[in-house]
Amino acid sequence: MSKVTDGLNVLLSDALVLYQKLHHYHWNIGGDEFFSLHVKFEELYDQWALFLDDVAERILTVGGAPVRTLAQALETTSLQEDPGLPDDDEDFVKNILADFEAVLENIKGLVAAAEEEGDRGTAALLDDITGQVEKDGWMLKAYLKD
Repeated sequence: MSKVTDGLNVLLSDALVLYQKLHHYHWNIGGDEFFSLHVKFEELYDQWALFLDDVAERILTVGGAPVRTLAQALETTSLQEDPGLPDDDEDFVKNILADFEAVLENIKGLVAAAEEEGDRGTAALLDDITGQVEKDGWMLKAYLKD
C-alpha cells in the first residue's frame, strides 16, 4: 500500500469514529442547548456520512482496499471513542472540535503525500473535506465564545 491509501484508511477510520460519536452525542445531548446542538450534531453526522462514502470510493479508485470492519477501523483511527457522556454542553462541542482539529492535522500530511505521488484527485477531495471541516470547526468555536 502507498502512503496515500494508508492515510486515506486512517481518514476513513476517523470518519467512522466521528460519525458514531456525533450520533452518540446527538442521542444524549440534554439541557438548555438541547434543540440547537441536537440539530447541529445531526447535520454534522450527515456530512460525515458523505465523507465516509467519498473517502472509501477514493481508496478503491487508487487501487486500495478500505477498512472492512469496525474493529479494523478502531485499530486504524487516530481518534478516541467516547463511551461516556461529557459533563456539559460545552464539553460535547469541545470534544468534537478537538477531533476536527486532529483530523485536519492528519489531512495536511495526507495532502503532502498525495501531491508527492502526483495524486491530484486525492488532493482535491481532501481540499473539499478540509474546507468543510474548517467551516464546521469555526462554527463550533463561535458557539463556545462567551
